[in-house]
Amino acid sequence: MIEARHLCKEFKTAVVREGRFAGIRTLFSREYRVKEAVQDISFQVERGEFVGYIGPNGAGKSTTIKMLTGILHPTSGEVRLGGVNPHRERQKAVRQLGVVFGQRSQLWWDLPVRDSYDILAEMYGVSAHEKKQRLDQFAELLNLHEFWMTPVRKLSLGQRMRADIAASMLHDPELLFLDEPTIGLDVHAKRRIRQFLQTINREFGKTIILTTHDMDDIEELCGRVMVIDHGTLTYDGTIPYLRDKIGLPTVIRVKFRGAFHVPKELLGQSVAIEKSAGIMGLPLPSFRVKELDDQTVTVEANRQSVNTMDLIRTLGMWGEIDDIAMEEPGFEEVIRSFSAS
Repeated sequence: MIEARHLCKEFKTAVVREGRFAGIRTLFSREYRVKEAVQDISFQVERGEFVGYIGPNGAGKSTTIKMLTGILHPTSGEVRLGGVNPHRERQKAVRQLGVVFGQRSQLWWDLPVRDSYDILAEMYGVSAHEKKQRLDQFAELLNLHEFWMTPVRKLSLGQRMRADIAASMLHDPELLFLDEPTIGLDVHAKRRIRQFLQTINREFGKTIILTTHDMDDIEELCGRVMVIDHGTLTYDGTIPYLRDKIGLPTVIRVKFRGAFHVPKELLGQSVAIEKSAGIMGLPLPSFRVKELDDQTVTVEANRQSVNTMDLIRTLGMWGEIDDIAMEEPGFEEVIRSFSAS
């Protein structure tokens, strides 16, 4: 559905001269500073995929999305959307894509929401029957009727975002680009939008590219994640594999039944995991004792190198285990560690 080949984007900014007659000198000789926002990015997205495109601020996420949608022309490289180049065949490309930018609305500010949909339907050549059918679906999934006749300028942020997402889907595109669609929204608004996106992806087969700083969006919605940093694609794969690649520790809380004994000097220390023998002379894996209270011991272990059953067996030597809870590292922590590595 999407094919990006060796995408690069450079921005030129004029160097401001200082001193006497700086303005006159600039007229005859202008210097520029070149910034590479995106550097040689290539990837493919299959039809029906839900892909998260993430990275730190200024990493090049929005620049990439604008090149993919045809808003920006790449300095070099090529984009294909369903076989169509959005920079050379603009009208053909826009009919198969929908775009939502969280900070900008495509609705008419002073018009009721319904009137904006009427205008968009005319622009895209959507028939009255198709418009009604689709808006009825969207109204049910996004609860649009509660602000149907409200001018866009009077909508809350959550209402406007729901209205914008419905507007982007009015012409039934195959591909949807979302840039920070849940930014600034409360928990309930986020949940409604996530449910809608899951529905159009799973039930209607829409291909979705999502950029966001909300890691809950990524974990709940995306089957694949791409990480960009300093304009370069640094990872493309699944979330579990990314976690394993970073090797961040899993937090394990063990509650004991009755009396147990953990030497207090082990707090903050690494403890070797008891096994029958080391493998080929390698050192035994270990875990770190993080917290210790009356009934519970909290430890950290890298599950990539530690066998869970061996770990539980070792912890069981301290007392009778009543309950075990494991907490994987937060995705935001994973991304922060990955970008720093």
